Amino acid sequence: MTPEAYCEERTRASGSSFYYAFVFLPKLQRRAMMALYAFCREVDDVADEIKDKDVAMKKIAFWQQEIVAAFQGKAHHPVTQELMWSLEHFQFSEELFHEILDGMVMDISGKVIVKASDLHLYCYRVAGVVGLLSIEVFGYQQRKSRNFATALGEAMQLTNILRDVPEDILINRIYLPQTDRAKYHVTDQDIKTGNITPQLLALLEHYGQQSEQLFAQAIETLPEQDRVSLRPSIIMASIYYAHLQRLKKNKFNVWQHPVRLLPVHKLWIAWRCLRYEKKAERMASKGHHLPVRLLF
Repeated sequence: MTPEAYCEERTRASGSSFYYAFVFLPKLQRRAMMALYAFCREVDDVADEIKDKDVAMKKIAFWQQEIVAAFQGKAHHPVTQELMWSLEHFQFSEELFHEILDGMVMDISGKVIVKASDLHLYCYRVAGVVGLLSIEVFGYQQRKSRNFATALGEAMQLTNILRDVPEDILINRIYLPQTDRAKYHVTDQDIKTGNITPQLLALLEHYGQQSEQLFAQAIETLPEQDRVSLRPSIIMASIYYAHLQRLKKNKFNVWQHPVRLLPVHKLWIAWRCLRYEKKAERMASKGHHLPVRLLF
């Protein structure tokens, strides 16, 4: 199997919402995004699935070495070989890949999320950075698009956290900051058992509102000049926003009502969003403006 085929299969098999934003990309961009996502998938699996911390840290050290090797043109793993190909076409920053790995170390080490700033750093490392790397593939002209990418990454990661609370508990992780849990009088036992007290609901709604605000902030920050090139990011945002709206509809009770969108639903959102954005592009050519909308 070629490195390209390996990355595509890794991405497709994950069932991630990202895949549905990639399918509409031109081949060169799609290939690079598959490589980037495959890397994220590989290192995320290390953090989530390897129970022995020492083994997991050795795996992360391997990926740290592979990233260095990729930027030197000497990678060995299929994923980093494909990233090596991507570097011939797109301006990826080596530092950002190490930021992602630092985020994985936060998970593996069991670092406690004490304050909102800790959660912000975690979201930046595991999602905001991915946004920054993604827009290098999609293309952008305005520096403000970097703010769009990081805000959107944090919005999507917060949505993931709210969606995956029961699954994260199974691997002894609580991403909702300790200070906020204390402020809302929520115990770890409430979260572990899914005891939806008014206090727990208020805490989940608080972070739901934060996620909603970050989606809005991202859209407001998106420069009009980069709207067409960053269309894949808008598609991804719409799919994640659909998850958030489902969470709100279910009052964030993911213990009794897990939120998962079917592949056909994700594809429908992607197609609908793409159709709207193409219409907006046509209208813009005639001097009319259609606002960016997250269609779900």
